Amino acid sequence: MAHELDGKKVAIMAADGVERCELEAPRGALYGAGAQADVISIHDGEIQARHWDFKEAGSFPVDKMVGEARVEDYDALFLPGGTMNPDQLRMNRDAVNWVRSFVETGKPVAALCHGPWTLVEADVVRGHRFTSWPSIRTDLRNAGAEVVDQEVCIDGQFTTSRSPMDLPAFCLAIVDQFAGQKTSVMA
Repeated sequence: MAHELDGKKVAIMAADGVERCELEAPRGALYGAGAQADVISIHDGEIQARHWDFKEAGSFPVDKMVGEARVEDYDALFLPGGTMNPDQLRMNRDAVNWVRSFVETGKPVAALCHGPWTLVEADVVRGHRFTSWPSIRTDLRNAGAEVVDQEVCIDGQFTTSRSPMDLPAFCLAIVDQFAGQKTSVMA
């Protein structure tokens, strides 16, 4: 990875309770490939990070609030996990509408662990294949997605992974996908 994402701008939609490593490692991979990545949230200031949901793990500055961010300004969207983070996002009408509008552009979208919960709420998973943290797989199925248990799943514009343990493969996959290199679905 060197300059695959030069000139690309990625929206990272996150709220309080984001799993620290799930935001930090992919954002580092995006930066390393030359992308600009903005943390977009439902409030300004900082979002509080967690480690395995239970332990406080610092904070991340918010670059833009969802009401200020324009879908057309971004080339890709990344939804990190942590249980509390996507649970808050899916309860916020502006965040859900923003995510739905972004998906409608056809641009690449990546979600990790519990991150697909916001995609479920936006009603954009039907007919697509996803992987996720085990506890939200029923929600994905009920929303019409095909669920698989694999390290990285790529289906059209969507790239998903199960957990922080999948971060090395996930980071490589999102750089490829966001660069427009159509990698096949990985088993």
